Amino acid sequence: MAVPRISATVITHNEEKNIGRCLESITWADEIIVVDSLSTDRTVAICRAYTQNIVQRPWPGHVRQKQFALEQATGDWILSLDADERLSPDARQEIAGELSAGSQEIDGYIFPRHSYYLGRWINHGGWYPDYKLRLIRKGRGRWSGVDPHDKLTVEGKTKTLKAEILHYVYRNLSHQLLTIDSFSDITARQWEEQGARFSAFPLLLKPPAKFLECYLWKKGFLDGLPGFIIAVASSFYIFLKYAKLWEEQNKKPAD
Repeated sequence: MAVPRISATVITHNEEKNIGRCLESITWADEIIVVDSLSTDRTVAICRAYTQNIVQRPWPGHVRQKQFALEQATGDWILSLDADERLSPDARQEIAGELSAGSQEIDGYIFPRHSYYLGRWINHGGWYPDYKLRLIRKGRGRWSGVDPHDKLTVEGKTKTLKAEILHYVYRNLSHQLLTIDSFSDITARQWEEQGARFSAFPLLLKPPAKFLECYLWKKGFLDGLPGFIIAVASSFYIFLKYAKLWEEQNKKPAD
């Protein structure tokens, strides 16, 4: 039985601080494909040290960009990573063992994702284990979801591996706040386009509920002050989505 070929795909935009370590963790793949949304930093130059399969195209959104990258892959199996992620050192051996077994029943593999933020690995608050389907048999899956929350789906059975995806999620608090601002913008616009109407009840009730979920129910307090900060930021993200929906629906022309 022939050894299955593995393609790895990564999408990028101005990821010079992350992309080298990401690609270094998957140098063993038979094919690496990078889809870059017109970076203006050294991202593409760094990528060329690892692969010549680099496509540059304008940013169409998270789901469409990742689906485009998936469609460029030629391997029997396709591994998808984000630029701020890396495969743990033991992942290669576990993946090779699974694929060499040649099971025709499994069409996708799920990894626990472990996030590093504010100087520590985050183990609670709903952040770990953050299971992600990232390795699929070619032709059996696609990217779906609603921007900015993309999701890889597969037709068939999946299996969860032990090896982790290591996620270096935000550089600092300012980076997290910029992401929250960007993602809440996208969500509020989508809600408006879908005909959603603002209601005060979610604005008032969902943010504190999210804080309690992250900090108490999912034990974010066990992560110390970073756990508290994450719970507050998660609550603020919920608040901002509804506040921006209200803002969008109550715009008035300036005098």
